[in-house]
Amino acid sequence: MAVAMLIGLWIWDEVSYDKYNPNYDHIAQVMQNQTLNNNIATWSGVPYPLGAELRKSYGSNFKYVVTSSGTYDQLLTFSEKTITKNGAYMEPDAPKMLHLAMIRGTSAGLNDLSSILISQSTAKTYFGDVDPIGKTMKIGDLNVNVTAVYKDIPNNSSFAGLDFIAPWQLRMNTDKWLNKMDDPWGNNSFQVYVQLGDNVDMNLISVKIRDIKLNNIRKEQAVANPEVFLQPMCKWHLYSDFKNGVNTGGRIEFVWLFGIIGFFVLILACINFMNLSTARSEKRAKEVGIRKAIGSMRGQLIGQFFCESFLIVALACILSLFLTQLCLPVLNGIANKKMSVPWDNDMLWLFVLAFAFFTGLVSGSYPALFLSSFKPVKVLKGTFSTGRFAAIPRKVLIVIQFTVSIILIIGTIIIFRQIQFAANRPIGYNRSGLVTIEMHNTDIHNHFDAVKAELKNAGVITEMAESANPITAVWRTNGGFNWKGKDPRLSVLFPTNGISYDYGKLVGWKVIEGRDLSRAYPSDSAAFILNETAVKYMGLKNPVGETIRWSDGVAFKVIGVVQDMIMESPYEPVRPSFYFLIRGTGMMNVKINPTVSSKDALAKIETVFKNYSPGQPFEYHFVDEDYAKKFDNEKRIGKLASCFASLAIFISCLGLFGMASFMAEQRVKEIGVRKVLGASVFNLWRLLSKDFVALVLISLVIAGPVAYYLMHKWLLNYQYRAGIAWWVFALTALGTVAITLLTVSYQSIKAALANPVKSLRSE
Repeated sequence: MAVAMLIGLWIWDEVSYDKYNPNYDHIAQVMQNQTLNNNIATWSGVPYPLGAELRKSYGSNFKYVVTSSGTYDQLLTFSEKTITKNGAYMEPDAPKMLHLAMIRGTSAGLNDLSSILISQSTAKTYFGDVDPIGKTMKIGDLNVNVTAVYKDIPNNSSFAGLDFIAPWQLRMNTDKWLNKMDDPWGNNSFQVYVQLGDNVDMNLISVKIRDIKLNNIRKEQAVANPEVFLQPMCKWHLYSDFKNGVNTGGRIEFVWLFGIIGFFVLILACINFMNLSTARSEKRAKEVGIRKAIGSMRGQLIGQFFCESFLIVALACILSLFLTQLCLPVLNGIANKKMSVPWDNDMLWLFVLAFAFFTGLVSGSYPALFLSSFKPVKVLKGTFSTGRFAAIPRKVLIVIQFTVSIILIIGTIIIFRQIQFAANRPIGYNRSGLVTIEMHNTDIHNHFDAVKAELKNAGVITEMAESANPITAVWRTNGGFNWKGKDPRLSVLFPTNGISYDYGKLVGWKVIEGRDLSRAYPSDSAAFILNETAVKYMGLKNPVGETIRWSDGVAFKVIGVVQDMIMESPYEPVRPSFYFLIRGTGMMNVKINPTVSSKDALAKIETVFKNYSPGQPFEYHFVDEDYAKKFDNEKRIGKLASCFASLAIFISCLGLFGMASFMAEQRVKEIGVRKVLGASVFNLWRLLSKDFVALVLISLVIAGPVAYYLMHKWLLNYQYRAGIAWWVFALTALGTVAITLLTVSYQSIKAALANPVKSLRSE
């Protein structure tokens, strides 16, 4: 029951995502589908003019339209304290739409272009118990005044961890890149959220706005056929996956998965109760017979047995609440959540009562009906026998128990095999000793050569290079490329990675054709390096020397081809990518000298960085750790599944142990006679164990095909996936039979070693 409660809390946390907002059913994000690379791609990013166009053309349908920069880390400073905080630039209606609870100030603060709204935890970090209203802070180099403090957004929200909000117009007025953008409708770097009017149908308005972007883009971009639509807030978290433009699901699959597991874990325990209750039927037969003889009706007996069941369940329920509270921190650690038991919530207690009633009803139903069916005449005459078929229902229940347990074991092994398969995939570079440091200003970039020389002379690094993207991610994609032989109807986006000289040496990529970027060639300022996938996708037979033109008509020469590098999901194919000399800065990457400890090297790097950029906090990431995080979701599923599989097999074995104890007790005289007639301990052990092994073998026959079907379907979610090996089923079969024999053997051998004189004394 405690396990079912823990899973129930996890499911409740998932399905209640964003429900803190009373306007939950009326809020949506504006998204788009585009036909790219002959597939329909779905993005949450849209052009920033889209918000104003929605207000202008469809304003009567929306209560609020909010354009946002999206959340990202920025330097937030007060006095001498500078910390990286997660924030966003949003339009003035954002606090109302997000239903932010203001602790100080008002939600109208964003109407002031020099304002900032900060969360309660951010206010505590910078100001302690002092009122922050009116205080001047800095976002990067921009001075802003605190006009409001809002309560932290709940953890199970899409906007959780939003430390501050600044006016969208402030970003528009100060961002040179935005102001110089020659084609705002062609850039998809922003988010637009809407809240519909009270009587507006979301599906109808979604159809109406479908072509709003298509009607505003340039003619050459229309080949991508962009279609705008509304994704309701209720689908943001659980239905976030799209395939070829169709919403295919997402985390809802895990909600169903763990819900089913929780249900079966509870049912397994109920089966144990049913089996042991009915197995003891002969011991309670006389009680039933006497009660019926003195006038008890069958309905009264059923009520009595149900009361016994409900009493046990009630006691178990009380204990399970304490176990749930005790185990919740462990589950939070595995699931990466901050759940708590809402003791003061009336719904919790209604759920607990319903849950306990259901458990008592399921576990007590079969024993109550079975035990109350005995005939008093036969019982009291001593001729009562449960019959040879009485054990069949118990055997069926044991088969169900082990079938569920075996499916969970096979699933767990295949999940971990899939993780290992992807982890062992060649990644195309050497991530050992690589450290990435995000830059929030240009100080280090402006003194790049001096910083690099100082760190190399200190012996703490072997190489240093800049990049626009982290090594393990793609932040930018671009279209508008043309090359010889390209189909003019093809619209394609390529990940574009701005890098500095020596980036290839830093990551240790392998140049297959041509050469790397070099300072010896000034023309490399207009050069591309392609990955293998790009060469194949573009159909270039001799790529080195080919000319590729970008959307502005600038010609780039291909100077080299490198082995594919996995920068995104290790479960997906590598996308065709371009590398070129950086135009600006984003990430600073260093390779630590393997002869120096990471601790000493990072301390020296921090000192040097602080000398050249004293106002920027030193925040770094190990590339191998960032890459390992790509497996977090699958590892989390695997850990949870292994916990539940272990628990399921343990519960099944508990039931098996009880049944073996009962059978040994029931056959004690038979065993005594067999021993007197010369049966060995081994023969008696085999006699008592073979029935249970047969039941487990039947479970294996049923579970094998079911597990194969379910896991094959799960693996189809990954393009780069491990196969389902035969040895997984063989290993599970051997392990399950071994566990069964170990469980049963204790009672079997104990019965076989018993002195037959004691068991036959009364004969």
